[in-house]
Amino acid sequence: MEKMSKTVSFSSVSSISNLSALPSFNSIPSFNSLPASRLKQTFSQSMMEEALEAAETIIKKWDPNSQSYTKIISMFRNSRKEAKEFIRCVRDLRRAMHFLVSQDSKSDKLVLAQNLMQIGMSTLEKEFFQILSSNRDHLDPESASGHSTISSNSEFEVVMENDDDEYDELKKAGESISQVENASALVMSDLKVIAETMIRCGYGKECIKSYKLIRKSIVDEGLHLLGIEKVKTSQFQKMDWGMLEHMIKNWIKSAKIGVTTLLRGEKLLCDHVFSASITIGQSCFNQIAKEAGLNLFMFPELVASKEKKPHHERIFKLMDLYAAISDLWPDIEMIFSFDSLASVKNLVLSTLKKLKDSIHTCLKEFEVTIHKDSYKELTPEGGVHKLTRTRMSFISSLSEYSRVLSEILAENPLKRNTRLLEYYFTAPILEDEHVNNHAFSVYLASLILVFLCKLDTKAESYKDMCLSYFFIVNNLQFVVVTVRSTRLKSLLGDDWLTKHEAKVRSYAEKYEKAAWTNVFASLPAKTSAKLSAEEATTCFKRFHASFAGAYMKQSSCVIEDAKLRDELKVSIARKLVPEYREFYEKYLPMLRQDRNIETLVSFKPDNLENYLSDLFHGTTIISDSSHSASSSLSSSSCCSIGCVKN
Repeated sequence: MEKMSKTVSFSSVSSISNLSALPSFNSIPSFNSLPASRLKQTFSQSMMEEALEAAETIIKKWDPNSQSYTKIISMFRNSRKEAKEFIRCVRDLRRAMHFLVSQDSKSDKLVLAQNLMQIGMSTLEKEFFQILSSNRDHLDPESASGHSTISSNSEFEVVMENDDDEYDELKKAGESISQVENASALVMSDLKVIAETMIRCGYGKECIKSYKLIRKSIVDEGLHLLGIEKVKTSQFQKMDWGMLEHMIKNWIKSAKIGVTTLLRGEKLLCDHVFSASITIGQSCFNQIAKEAGLNLFMFPELVASKEKKPHHERIFKLMDLYAAISDLWPDIEMIFSFDSLASVKNLVLSTLKKLKDSIHTCLKEFEVTIHKDSYKELTPEGGVHKLTRTRMSFISSLSEYSRVLSEILAENPLKRNTRLLEYYFTAPILEDEHVNNHAFSVYLASLILVFLCKLDTKAESYKDMCLSYFFIVNNLQFVVVTVRSTRLKSLLGDDWLTKHEAKVRSYAEKYEKAAWTNVFASLPAKTSAKLSAEEATTCFKRFHASFAGAYMKQSSCVIEDAKLRDELKVSIARKLVPEYREFYEKYLPMLRQDRNIETLVSFKPDNLENYLSDLFHGTTIISDSSHSASSSLSSSSCCSIGCVKN
């Protein structure tokens, strides 16, 4: 934006608000409103003649056709004191003309006064144009927006109301203001004084012509530098979504600067310069900003109108657009407040409506996609499904747009099974939110409920009940972790998390029971009578076979969540290891004399803990081939356990 700083308009709110308090021509009585008798008392014949004489001397000094013409580029730049005298002279000339009209409308002096007024207005028009064209840097938003508060007294306007002997004191006071701030304040003051003078003298159109010519080019160039160009509908329709995403991102950045700095600053400057006439100010700003505003907001309107049924993945860029425009709306209302600029506001409101409709359509389309999901591929190890990742990523991303979606769904909620949702979900009360998130929270909860129902259906596709439970545990845990670690937590609430964490534990217990019950049952109950050596041998064989079978089956399974993985392993070990240790220590001495004891009792209780600790990583330390006699199981187990030495 360094390049743009020379080409855009002034928007320092503090500067303009301070300057608006300065003494101005608003305080000078209008002689149009004074009765003739009062006018005679206020302005005598001698005063009229003095005003004409002074005007002829001072005004003709700046007439190119006069012998006394002063060849100076700018009166205001050369001598502000002379500029003050010139403005005062024109003011007095206007009063004199009103006096002459009330006395003798056919007077030769009135003709002279009219000619002098035309010269004076022509001079001021040139000065106005000169100040506008040569002071772009002092009317720049970026350089001016960082100014500290400008003094409430502008040198030029205050001097107009003070005697010459006060000039030096005011000049010294002005030195306390930084050079840049002072320059900007003086430029704005000069423009305002000239505009007020020309308007009061009936030359407002000439003033508008110069102002519009310069400022419109600045606004148009500013938008061009921001990358805002007029887009043809035919060209736009040919653009693919990838290109549009990039353009949307750039437009959002540019629009913020274009509205809050360029157009807002231009509105403030125009209001200040033409404060003497609201009507003229409106007309002038309308000619400067209307086309620019329509060009600026045509792009999002085309995006919103491009597709009647956009793909749900495009919702995020649409919401970015909607949020950006909504954030700018207060400035848009202020900038385009005039009736003559209603077309710009109407375009923005129409665009917001279309964006809301497109976003709403995307939400419905996403829910329909979940319902119609026919992705039959299953994870062989019962792990987290691809759809679980993609759907939860999408839903968690939606939660980042709570303000936008809460607003849209509050106005137009999606239809759903209310009774089921009331039983299933209670929306939390969010004390820190400024918007009602209830409709959005209910929508998110319903989306996840629909998706979990789909997961249940997929789980039923497993022929092995253990894998079915394992699949639900893995995927439900992924959903819970996603909710807990994202914005979803605050929208769904702790109650939702508590319920679903309990479901994870419940399904984990079901998996544990289905996968390891035979292993638990292979050990004798504590209440049973003491076993004989033969019975103990049979029990060891049965335990080793059932454990090896369960381990081989479950070792390929993977639990990605480390916390859940550890909890499940600890739960299995807590039920199995103490029971096996007690059995091992009680009956191993009876088998010491057995020559096949190493084959019969192939691992110790501590080794059992090591095997269990390696579960759910997708690796196994039990293989189908025997590595040594010391590590082989009975032939009936058809597999071997590689014991881990302590």
